[in-house]
Amino acid sequence: MKQVNLSAIYKILKEEIKKYKVPVADLIEIQTKDPFKVLIATILSARTKDETTAKVCERLFSKIKSANDLEILPVKQIEKLIYPVGFYKTKAKHLKRLPIVLKEEFNKNIPDKIEDLLKLPGVGRKTANLVRAVAFKKPALAIDVHCHRIFNRLGYIKTKNPHETEMVLRKKLPKRYWEKINSLFVAFGQNTCRPISPWCSRCPIISNCNQVRIGKKR
Repeated sequence: MKQVNLSAIYKILKEEIKKYKVPVADLIEIQTKDPFKVLIATILSARTKDETTAKVCERLFSKIKSANDLEILPVKQIEKLIYPVGFYKTKAKHLKRLPIVLKEEFNKNIPDKIEDLLKLPGVGRKTANLVRAVAFKKPALAIDVHCHRIFNRLGYIKTKNPHETEMVLRKKLPKRYWEKINSLFVAFGQNTCRPISPWCSRCPIISNCNQVRIGKKR
């Protein structure tokens, strides 16, 4: 198995993704630095296309500016505002409860620690890490299915799921890559290194890839 040159991969992908649509994490960062809005947008983005998330956030944030605004909205109205994001009914319930938890646990402030963010309704590890990175510019390693898949295909690690990938990368991946690796790999995974039949024939980092468990490719 060839050695993975992560420095070269990082440099190449920074240029490569300029050809692609901006991933949702970057869209959120471009649109707002407000921790509350970053949190809401990231919760809504789970299992939802980036374009849908962007449109829904624009509609929702035209109605609410703070947790106080969100708290007074009925769940049914929240559902209408965030439709058609994935699992919109469940997410509406999470958003309705969010201001209460923020008030009771964090004095109405958005926390910046992973363990505190995980106490919020609708927040998993990926969301917590993205909020920490985007809203607070603090070291965080947001790992989703794209990051998990690509790191394993490269042969950089050997893990079974995104959570395990995050834990392994926290020890192995140099921190200088943490902030942008999610954006790079998500964009690359959506457009070239796809889950099924990846475009290996046009991959700019193929010389650094061990093509682990790829199967059919283009």
